[in-house]
Amino acid sequence: MQKGMHTHRERCVRAVQSKDARFDGWFFTAVLTTRIYCRPSCPVVPPKPENMTFYPSAAACQQAGFRACKRCRPDTSPGSPEWNQRADAVARAMRLIADGVVDREGVPGLAARLGYSTRQIERQLLAELGAGPLALARAQRAQTARLLVETTALPMAEIAFAAGFSSIRTFNETVREVFALPPSELRARVPRQPTASGTPQGTPGALSLRLPFRAPLNPDNLFGHLAATAVPGVEEWRDGAYRRTLRLPYGHGIVALTPTPNHIACRLTLSDLRDLPVAISRCRRMLDLDADPVAIDDQLRTDPVLAPLVDKAPGRRVPRTVDEAEFALRAVLGQQVSTAAARTHAGRLAAAHGESVDDPEGGLTHLFPAPESLAGLDPETLAMPRTRRTTLLTLARQLADRTLHLGVESDWAETRVRLLALPGFGPWTADVIAMRALGDPDAFLPTDLGIRRAAQELGLPSTPAALTARAAAWRPWRAYAVQYLWATDSHPINFLPV
Repeated sequence: MQKGMHTHRERCVRAVQSKDARFDGWFFTAVLTTRIYCRPSCPVVPPKPENMTFYPSAAACQQAGFRACKRCRPDTSPGSPEWNQRADAVARAMRLIADGVVDREGVPGLAARLGYSTRQIERQLLAELGAGPLALARAQRAQTARLLVETTALPMAEIAFAAGFSSIRTFNETVREVFALPPSELRARVPRQPTASGTPQGTPGALSLRLPFRAPLNPDNLFGHLAATAVPGVEEWRDGAYRRTLRLPYGHGIVALTPTPNHIACRLTLSDLRDLPVAISRCRRMLDLDADPVAIDDQLRTDPVLAPLVDKAPGRRVPRTVDEAEFALRAVLGQQVSTAAARTHAGRLAAAHGESVDDPEGGLTHLFPAPESLAGLDPETLAMPRTRRTTLLTLARQLADRTLHLGVESDWAETRVRLLALPGFGPWTADVIAMRALGDPDAFLPTDLGIRRAAQELGLPSTPAALTARAAAWRPWRAYAVQYLWATDSHPINFLPV
């Protein structure tokens, strides 16, 4: 796969003719005769090549006057892997749009976060995506609207509001234009029945949905890591699902994520339905569901040392986070202590300073404390070494006053430099934040004890400098190599809980 895949006409035609699901989300096929756009794996008979044209985004298809296919539902494709593996302005803009920034702050807010003018951002997105930020946000609103129409019994007026539309009229027009059906007919096509979790559709604030991914996906290290490091009261593993609380722009939520062979089952309970698209985006990002595992594993297999590890359990993802600031604070709590000790410290902090939440379905009790609630703490109240108190509170203060910002739009290289300038921050802490909070797919942890043990066991260089030099062949996927190296150990992070 590569940047600008939609411009490689012959490859796109072959992918459509073979119904290759690996390309879903990389590009969209618009059919000139029917004015319908599809994902590459659409099950219908492929159109003639001369009737195909290709676009880089659903928004571009919609702007060109095509409507979404009712069979393959291209709006439910996995997202393009490009936006999570690139660090340029377009990729950072796409991550922000997925996080709902355009709906909340407008295009000027998007541009300000990126340090560009509105015209610059619009021009860059249009050149690469075939659509500007407003059209991309509109496509996301349409997808959210369809999800709510089909999976809840909410009144249409509430759905329009929750999906981010400014009026019922705009909601009706957009749904009809994108899906070729009015909202009422979209709902009528779906049988009324309980969801997979047994909760009747239409329960206020509760939704069950499926999160698609590109196969293969190995859930062991992904869910094993999240469960093994779960902060008591904030996260838990219960009945085969990873559950956690979410701090969201308009309120809070609780999510339960269950791995299945074909999708991730996602159950969301939200205090404000306007947070639905953001919650979905953050959960997808935490589970690294938009990755292209075939491209990643193919690159890592070129190393004869890694090849057997990849072949044994392909499709490993990088376990990430739903809250960059939270992860950074937890990384400090985990410095030079065991996983169990880090969980204990974080659990105490959450119980003492996190906002309480109600969880009738499980044992979740708090949101993890926001930096603002920790910035003014008395250091003497923290049961940890003095140097770590200083590190934690310095980080909390800089996050609270925005001297330091950690978000989906953060520049990976620049942020790493700024983290290393903080007291108590060494390469391991900065790199683990880059890997799991910021999403840098090439972040590497040569000083990590588990990595050094794995390297020694596999006959790789075990000193940080030599291992870094050896790992150059794994670029730009060193964060994924880390997952395969960690998996050589018997630590609980590498196994699904029983």
